Amino acid sequence: MAPANDASAAPLLASILDTLGEEIVSGEMPEGHTFTLQDLSTRFGISRTVAREAMRALEQLGLVSSSRRVGIKVLPASRWAVFDRSVITWRLSAEAQRPGQITSLNQLRTAVEPVAAGLAALNASAEETARLTELAQQLIELTEARVGNSDEFLAADVEFHTLLLTASGNEMFAALAAPIMNVLEGRTRYGIMPDEPELGAMRLHSDLADAIARRDPEAAEATSRNLLRGINAFMEF
Repeated sequence: MAPANDASAAPLLASILDTLGEEIVSGEMPEGHTFTLQDLSTRFGISRTVAREAMRALEQLGLVSSSRRVGIKVLPASRWAVFDRSVITWRLSAEAQRPGQITSLNQLRTAVEPVAAGLAALNASAEETARLTELAQQLIELTEARVGNSDEFLAADVEFHTLLLTASGNEMFAALAAPIMNVLEGRTRYGIMPDEPELGAMRLHSDLADAIARRDPEAAEATSRNLLRGINAFMEF
C-alpha cells in the first residue's frame, strides 16, 4: 500500500495510536521491542511525517523512546503516563491489565474522595449541594428500577463524584476527577458493576449529600468512606 498523504492520513492518527497503545499495554509489543518509522509507514500506509507524529505521541505518553541507533523502543510500565486517559483506557481494554488498573483507580479514589467530601462540606456552593442532592436521589431511583448497570446510571454517578471532587475547592483534587472517573466507566463497560447494586450503599449518596449540605465535614468524610467500602463490597471483580 502506498503511503497516504498527510491530509488524508491525519484523521487516522488516533486510530493508529489506539492500535499501537493497546499492543504495547497488553504486552503484544513487550518491553524492549523495537521498530522503526519505516515499519509504521509500511504497516499503516502512512507518510513518514504522520509516522513521526505517532511516535512523538507515544513518547509523550512514556510508552516508547526513540534514538537513531536503536530506533523506537518500547519502555517498561514504570515509565507510562499512568494518569493519561488514553493509557488508562488501553489498560482497561487489555484483559490482563484490567484488574490491576481497576484496583489502582479504586485505591486512588479511596485515598482522595473522602478527604474531598470533607472539604466539600466546607466549600461547596448552594448550587453544588443542591445538585449533589438531586443526583443522589436519581441514583437511588435508578437502583430501585434495577438499572444500575445502565448508561443513565453511569452518567449520574460520574457527575455526582466529579462534582464532589470539584466542590472540594482543591484544584488538584478537581484535576484528578477525570482519571478517577475512569473506574466508574470501566466497571460499567466491562461488566464489573452488577445490574442491581446494593440499595443501602446507593442511599449513602443521599446521606453524603445531606452531610455536605449541613456543612459537617467529619460526617461527610466518614460517609464517603462508608460509601466506597459498601460499593467495593458488591463489585464483581
